[in-house]
Amino acid sequence: MVSLRPLAALPVVGVVADARTYRHLLYLLIAVPLGFLYSGIGSFALVFGLVFSVVLVGVGLLVAAVVGSRLVAGLERWLANRLLGTDLAAPDDLRAAADDGDAGAVATVRAYLAAPSTWRGLGFLSLKFWVTVVAFAPLAVLAQALSLVAAPVRYPYSTQFGEVNGEPAVWAIDTAPEAALAAGLGVAGLLVGLHLTNLIASGARLMAEALLGDDAESDAEPAGDDGGAESGAERVTVDGDAADREGDAGRNRDGDRDSEEGNESGEGSDSDSDADGFEFDADPADSDASPRDPDADRDERD
Repeated sequence: MVSLRPLAALPVVGVVADARTYRHLLYLLIAVPLGFLYSGIGSFALVFGLVFSVVLVGVGLLVAAVVGSRLVAGLERWLANRLLGTDLAAPDDLRAAADDGDAGAVATVRAYLAAPSTWRGLGFLSLKFWVTVVAFAPLAVLAQALSLVAAPVRYPYSTQFGEVNGEPAVWAIDTAPEAALAAGLGVAGLLVGLHLTNLIASGARLMAEALLGDDAESDAEPAGDDGGAESGAERVTVDGDAADREGDAGRNRDGDRDSEEGNESGEGSDSDSDADGFEFDADPADSDASPRDPDADRDERD
């Protein structure tokens, strides 16, 4: 039977046929220049802002950098949605922060600084530099692997793998067996580089979801109509069972109480009947005494 399993679902080698891999690769390629750009601008704003803060120029520069980070965070959110497969919405906490009754530039700046999303976006841009640094690893591996894969059509040629003890490590590929070996190593390098690409992109996606999304979306628990109805039905069922158990227990208690009252009333009636029908017999102490003759008693009285 022929398997209809898609190529992207295959282990290890399926990464080559997965379209998400190449979107992740494009994201890392874009992240390299952007990371250095963010780092340069952020360092400049921080250093000069602190130095010139005594003349208030630096304070304005720092505020401008913080406010401008929201625009850059919007760009990063768009890239994450397009290339990392996220569904991030722009945060709406700025309107709530600006709703303080003031007007003018001061109120606007205050709203930007009071919004939590501003500082989360600034944190993401600060961490983006480290994503850029880590992204060099899969990009370097892929570049070297592509060179080796093309060895059968390029040999004889030499490729360099770095330096050892200050000397360049060069592999001279002059024969067909060496070219075939190089091609095999290149294929293995491609798989390693693509898996590293997906791994780093997954970390960047988690970081974007944590820092660039809206708190209301992350805190809210989505509940469908069916799920809510089912949970409500379960609660009603549980509550109904509990009510039935309580009703049965109440009825049992009432029945026991009636039984006890009936027993008490029965015992009372028995005691009353005994009291009504009680007959005084002779004293048990005189049980051995014989009955006396009434004629003898009259003679004695006479």
